[in-house]
Amino acid sequence: MPTAPILYLSHGAPDLALSAHPARDFLRQLGQRLPRPRGALVISAHFETQELTLGTAPTPATWHDFHGFPDELYAMRYPARGLPEVAAAIAETLRTEDHSVALDPARPLDHGIWSPLSLLWPDAEVALIPVSVPLAVDTRTQLALGAALARAAADHDLMLIGSGAATHNLGDRHPRHDRPDAWAREFQAWVIDIAARGDLDSLARWHEQAPNARHAHPTPEHFLPLLMCLGAAAGRPLSRLHDSFMYGNLSMLALGSGALAELTETH
Repeated sequence: MPTAPILYLSHGAPDLALSAHPARDFLRQLGQRLPRPRGALVISAHFETQELTLGTAPTPATWHDFHGFPDELYAMRYPARGLPEVAAAIAETLRTEDHSVALDPARPLDHGIWSPLSLLWPDAEVALIPVSVPLAVDTRTQLALGAALARAAADHDLMLIGSGAATHNLGDRHPRHDRPDAWAREFQAWVIDIAARGDLDSLARWHEQAPNARHAHPTPEHFLPLLMCLGAAAGRPLSRLHDSFMYGNLSMLALGSGALAELTETH
């Protein structure tokens, strides 16, 4: 059975595209090596819904869903096209598997999508389907939804991308990109180990099993794209492609499946 390429990205601060940071360099270099897929399903931490929702806008707008950043950032546009017919077909397939799925015909591209992808594919040539993080279901269902999305992505020759943050406690961030905190390094190391082993049982109980889980993620939405990508891998390993930190404890971890791991060196 064919499998979809799976790429997990920590998207960092909205101004990543303007920042001098190793994660920015990594994404640019990866984009130069990465084969262009027909399109991508992109699970974004900033698309929060009760049930799984797919965006079906044919030309989704660029949403500047933040404030207090330089004017240059608000001038940026990411004109990737959508795949409304494919999104509708995927939703119907998932419904036949007893998953609850909604469609949003007006969903724009939030910064969890366009900020990292503007570095990965600066010409916006890859069509995108925004995918939400479903908050009203338990972790086992979120893992199962990840697996279902991976099967659907493979059927339609799409890549599956998750965009979140391996650690996300903005209340504890540093004013500078300095030495990462021990709690953040420990949580990130747990994630890397779980991903390498494909340990879905431990992942399903991440709140109880991961070190410093509640501090690393006071709310779960930025962890869910990672959890769903690991569910998509269905026990196969996701390898570390890059790791660094912004603002002392905001992890910029990136993971990839199969051949993606061969496209870049670990940082």
